[in-house]
Amino acid sequence: MTTTSKTAAVGPPASGRTPTRRRVHRAWFVAAVTFVTIIGAAAFRAVPGLFIDPLNEEFGWSRGTIGAAVSLNLALYGLTAPFAAALMDRYGIRRVVAVALTVIAAGSGATVWMNAAWQLMLCWGLLVGLGSGSMALAFAATVTNRWFTERRGLVSGILTAASASGQLIFLPLLSWIVDRYSWRPAAVTVALAALAVVPFVWLLLHDHPADVGQKPYGAKEFVPKPAPVPRAARRALTVLGSAARTGPFWLLAGTFAICGASTNGLIQTHFVPASHDHGMPITTAASLLAVIGVFDVVGTVASGWFTDRFDARRLLAVYYALRGVSLLFLPLLLAPSVHPPMLLFIVFYGLDWVATVPPTLALCREHYGDDSPIVFGWVLASHQVGAAIVAFAGGLARDAFGSYDVMWLASGALCAAAALMALVIRKRPAVLTAS
Repeated sequence: MTTTSKTAAVGPPASGRTPTRRRVHRAWFVAAVTFVTIIGAAAFRAVPGLFIDPLNEEFGWSRGTIGAAVSLNLALYGLTAPFAAALMDRYGIRRVVAVALTVIAAGSGATVWMNAAWQLMLCWGLLVGLGSGSMALAFAATVTNRWFTERRGLVSGILTAASASGQLIFLPLLSWIVDRYSWRPAAVTVALAALAVVPFVWLLLHDHPADVGQKPYGAKEFVPKPAPVPRAARRALTVLGSAARTGPFWLLAGTFAICGASTNGLIQTHFVPASHDHGMPITTAASLLAVIGVFDVVGTVASGWFTDRFDARRLLAVYYALRGVSLLFLPLLLAPSVHPPMLLFIVFYGLDWVATVPPTLALCREHYGDDSPIVFGWVLASHQVGAAIVAFAGGLARDAFGSYDVMWLASGALCAAAALMALVIRKRPAVLTAS
């Protein structure tokens, strides 16, 4: 900088020179706002497992029926993501995320008046599913791609961990509310949490570094803000068509579908009622799920650090293999009280919960370049479709067999398949024929 050279000419000797203060890059403030936003929106992810038993007791709805609403929510969470990424290219991050949070609040708040299963499907399945899909990991991918050229693995790990941090904050609170007051105040809490972060998004979340006259973090040159991309839905489908002609896309989508099946679909939705089936209080089971969130933060941030340094394919293979082994042991660990082997499972599973996200994002970026946020949105869609299938199947299995044991074992076997699929992904980048 020119100011530094002038100081050197007239200032004190080099040995006593005062170092120039380095300012924190604006990208880190944007990442911080994104982190807080995802935390505020994470309350909806803490609810499904807590509501299954109360809704079954109050309305007499079967677990399969409730699981169907959760399944719709999870499917839309994923299927909306690629279109949300394209909409962010068209209208900007801030507008899309602010509207999404409002839709989540409306859907969650409206559930307090429902008295029929179709209303659960409409409010929690459709509205919260659409809103949360626009707040999905494609949001974090878009922020990371626009604001960072260095430390992308670390940043994607931190932003992914935000959802786990929200789970850590809201699960104990919401389980206490459900246990003490019923499920309705918990639904209102979710709505208020989503609305509370809207002002942060609207006032502090900038769409692009060029909006504030800065380069992306780590970039050597200034990057102009691209023009809005019209026909967002068409672009999302065009990118899907191009990516679908490449092998890595299907392998990434397949492994991520198994990831969703073994986390959101299985543990997130059914761990609390499964533990309750074995005599464990709901608040205790929910607290264990929250502890998974604690170690999820550590594991995901560490995974982002590893992704910047190691082969993402091998990382995915290790993560899925370890997850599969842990699920095979879970049926032996469920009991009325918490014991050391269960705590070991919670720590182990928490470290691996969404550690798969940073390497999956890195592989999307490696193979699909500028289109990677939209491609990752479609890969995330497969994640949520897998989660939706298992959320529904888990409820049916519980109704049919009286336990979830078959689901734990089947998911463990699927994780072993995912580990093998990750190793098959080729390292040479695929080239899209259209964008």
